[in-house]
Amino acid sequence: MHKREFVRTLGGASVGLLLGDKLWAQYAEQPAEALARDDTFWTLIRSKYRLKPDYINLENGYFSMQSEPVLDVFVAKVRDINYEASYYMRTTQYDDKTAVRKRLAAMGGCSHEELIITRNTTESLDTVIAGIDWKPGDEAVMAEQDYGAMLDMFKLQARRRGVVNRIVSLPIDPKSDDEVVQLYANAITPKTRLLMVCQMVNITGQILPVRAIADMAHQRGVEVMIDGAHAFAQLDFRIPDLGGDYYGASLHKWLGTPLGAGILYVKADKIAGLWPVFADSSVPDTDIRKLNHTGTHPVHTDLTIGAAIDFHEMIGIKRKEARLRYLQNYWTSGVRGVPKIVLNTPSDPKRSCAIANVGVEGVAPAALAKTLLDKYKVWTVAIDTANVHGVRITPQVFTTTAELDTFVRALKSIAA
Repeated sequence: MHKREFVRTLGGASVGLLLGDKLWAQYAEQPAEALARDDTFWTLIRSKYRLKPDYINLENGYFSMQSEPVLDVFVAKVRDINYEASYYMRTTQYDDKTAVRKRLAAMGGCSHEELIITRNTTESLDTVIAGIDWKPGDEAVMAEQDYGAMLDMFKLQARRRGVVNRIVSLPIDPKSDDEVVQLYANAITPKTRLLMVCQMVNITGQILPVRAIADMAHQRGVEVMIDGAHAFAQLDFRIPDLGGDYYGASLHKWLGTPLGAGILYVKADKIAGLWPVFADSSVPDTDIRKLNHTGTHPVHTDLTIGAAIDFHEMIGIKRKEARLRYLQNYWTSGVRGVPKIVLNTPSDPKRSCAIANVGVEGVAPAALAKTLLDKYKVWTVAIDTANVHGVRITPQVFTTTAELDTFVRALKSIAA
């Protein structure tokens, strides 16, 4: 499909539009798990991306590039808004952004009145942490494997408000969901007000039983905030089904939007209790938009989210999740059990998807990442914290099994 055709067909798109109806007919009836193994199909998806040939990109968890059709929409939006300037910003902007919010809410299975567009997960969850009316001695529960920016915000509340932070450490390969739930349960006391939990741990890829954890916490009168930075647009789920009171995610990771797009979900009955970071007297305390006053914002980023949703839905979340899990299992099964290679991701395929973490005994994570890039032209990121020592591997829908074969050979060579 020509890129300009993509721009004209935003909303209600299909894989047939992306690849052509005749070509798509060869794949349409295949179950997601079977299609996940069809490299020919995913090579067609790969052709919609402009990939740098200098290295194999296995670090897509930080920021995953936009597909070329989405990038074209972004550039067009920049030009359009620059053309109309303040006229657009004072007239059409708000209706357009509301339409995008509604599409994101539909994707997340919630009401748009419970969701706002932010810049990233850090902004989303820090808005909640800073917005709670903490009292000295109040407690919060979290894991040392949680994202550093949120841990830092909790540390700030400890300094400023006297909050007590109770930190657990997650097992890399848990035996059961009950083991993980009980870990959090043991940290809760009568003074606990908030529990933060990752839907998918960013440094290991472990998927946590968030619904069971949320139900347990609510039974003890504790609110739950879910970090969904790596789960949204990677896993098939509805936000309300997770059972959390607050949910934050980034869109430039797995949805493929421009940099600087995220979401914050706040359950309707929790909105009034949060203080906004930036004051906005134009909306009532019960309106989630009170948390979204950020001044003049590059709106073209937000408007391109619609195109990214189109591209995402063309592929389909079930197909996408199946492919990403297949890619991770493809390479991890090739190194699991190999002497000196240490996998820092659960062995149960249901407990992970795209992301995994691997180390080599006797090789520091930074040195391993450097060797992989310098010698084997494989781009990764070193993780050396919270009992996790290795490199994080995050393939995307454009990653090929041949690239993963190169990575596996490199790992075995380094380990040997």
